Amino acid sequence: MKYHLVRKSFVGLSAALVIGAAMGTSLYANDEKSEAVDKSLLWLEEVTSKKSLDWVKKQNKETLDELTRDPRFEAYKSEAKEILTASDSITYGNIVGDKIYNFWRDQSHIRGILRRADLKSYVAGKPVWETVLDMDKLAKDEGKNWVYKGYNCLGPDNVKCMVTLSPGGTDASVYREFDMKVKSFVKGGFEVPLAKSSTSWVDENTLLVGTDWGKDSMTDSGYARTLKIWTRGEKLSEAKEVITLDKSETFVFPSRLKDGKDYYQMIMRGHTFYKASRYILDKNNQPVKLPFPAKMNIHGIYKGQMLLKIRQDWRGFGAGSLLSFPIKDFLKSGKIKTLTLVLDPGMSGTVRGVTHTKDALYISMLEHVSTRIREYKFDGKKWSFRKIDFGGEDVVSIVSSDRDVNDMLIVRNGFLTPSSLYFMNFKTGEQKKVQSIPHRFDVKGLKLEKKWAVSKDGTKIPYFLIYKKGTKMDKTTPVLQYGYGGFAISILPRYSALMGKLWLEKGGAYVLANIRGGGEYGPRWHEAALFEKRQRAYEDFFAVAETVQASGLSSPKHYGAIGRSNGGLLMGVSFTQRPDLFNAIICGVPLLDMKRYNKLLAGASWMGEYGNPDKPEEWAFIRKYSPLQNLKKGVKYPKVYFFTSTKDDRVHPAHARKMAAKMEIYGQPFYYFENIEGGHKGNANYDQEATMRALEYLYLMRQLR
Repeated sequence: MKYHLVRKSFVGLSAALVIGAAMGTSLYANDEKSEAVDKSLLWLEEVTSKKSLDWVKKQNKETLDELTRDPRFEAYKSEAKEILTASDSITYGNIVGDKIYNFWRDQSHIRGILRRADLKSYVAGKPVWETVLDMDKLAKDEGKNWVYKGYNCLGPDNVKCMVTLSPGGTDASVYREFDMKVKSFVKGGFEVPLAKSSTSWVDENTLLVGTDWGKDSMTDSGYARTLKIWTRGEKLSEAKEVITLDKSETFVFPSRLKDGKDYYQMIMRGHTFYKASRYILDKNNQPVKLPFPAKMNIHGIYKGQMLLKIRQDWRGFGAGSLLSFPIKDFLKSGKIKTLTLVLDPGMSGTVRGVTHTKDALYISMLEHVSTRIREYKFDGKKWSFRKIDFGGEDVVSIVSSDRDVNDMLIVRNGFLTPSSLYFMNFKTGEQKKVQSIPHRFDVKGLKLEKKWAVSKDGTKIPYFLIYKKGTKMDKTTPVLQYGYGGFAISILPRYSALMGKLWLEKGGAYVLANIRGGGEYGPRWHEAALFEKRQRAYEDFFAVAETVQASGLSSPKHYGAIGRSNGGLLMGVSFTQRPDLFNAIICGVPLLDMKRYNKLLAGASWMGEYGNPDKPEEWAFIRKYSPLQNLKKGVKYPKVYFFTSTKDDRVHPAHARKMAAKMEIYGQPFYYFENIEGGHKGNANYDQEATMRALEYLYLMRQLR
């Protein structure tokens, strides 16, 4: 009798599977049997069914019962919560004219408040805050679990705004018109019901809206197919169609670009996650298609020049280049006659972002995973630049600016350097440290190194390593490695107080792996791991782990890894392909069933990254790494920690649910925690976040010490 194949209290297994396990029959000896298990778990895709939630609650209880009984748990949670609710946290904000707007959460404002202060007083370090919107009060008054998701205001006066509110942290949100002057929602104003929507102002009485208009109005990815123009006084159902996508396309997104006193209404029509057509509305609000390549991004308009970063070679310019052209000339002729090169980062890095101020552009760059800033000006014919000497090897990011002034807020930090916020005006030369946080963890004796590993195909992969100076190279140091490797996202060595306090300070070492699939070296780095080349990202991650272990710092017994979302897929691949390399895996809000990912929530929108599993030729290469399909009976895996959220309407919680349930059938130990709210982030408030981080780092210490 082989009851050990199934935990005694497992909920929801079909009778046939339980009987088969009890009889000792070899139900899962091949892929067909594995597929049978996968099909038997489809009920876990029913997000809020009683059966599914009963299973979730049971798993949560088992995980919490074990980990919270550890005498260290309360201390871990207390340390995490103290950091999250610290009163001396930096008050990041948005510059809006002579005001600064800040969203603030602390122990007195669990859901948070939107507040504002005079910019001069803020820079002087003596802001007098005025509450604009109290989310705790709003949630109480309306009996809703509102989570604040941001606002979009109508320039140039920035009084009328669309505020985004999410129930429990989901991507699906309600959009409501808010008056910043009187600090209240506009009675009878614009309001878009709960959906995965997008809005953009045209003028005070007109809004572009993409939302759920009813039957067949959403794409296969779950986003709006139709963009309409809505005039004040009309019912939402009376809004007039501007553009409609095919159902197989991804999304339609409106925006409003400013150039001096001029405004332009733009539309992005996403054919796939990376390929899109761009339109500009004419004076009659009709869309005019721009002759752009399919893979590019618009970075605003400056002194009549529209800026675009191309992600493919185009008209003699290399992928990754930032270009410009005169927008008014295009509107007259319908052609882009003159293209001017602003910046080509070449093979050493990428353009991170473009910040507009009154008199200059500031371009944030990466050079071998180090941040740089350049100031650019346009004289009517060509661009010129100067390098900004600020930040050294710390990570420097422009967090706020205003098109009508030259003021900016810039944050500077590093793995071992706490965040500092600066007010900068490069035209006047003014530079002032507005605020900085103290060290949240002890950095004494810690050493940071930037190193390289060599992947299977010979490519050099950069990584960062933090460990204690003088550590014995006896292979016993607990190491946590992080990676992402997808969607052209660059992962930088930023200050993480929680990781520092709950891991580094307690004797752990940390590795950040800048693997392919990310954006650290521009389009070439990203595209090197797309579709059939996906395995390269995983080989890069393994190469970094092998290099660190070969140095003598650690060994598989003491080596763990963490990742979430696409990084959660990376974790699933890591423990199914290389269980010999890791002894702990934190797999957060993950993609794991790559056979069905395109059928679950927003999954269809990511086929431009992974491929279409419904096409046999593409499933052939996805199948090779899809974690759920590659879980094997009889293999010794590390005891994985899964976490997800019931309210995650981006990556379906069934990915984590089904993987954990299949491991249970195969007799594999694991931890599982699913927060009932919190969206893709996984939590909705600081108490939940403190609990989750404490559970995770405690798990790591238990596994890797």
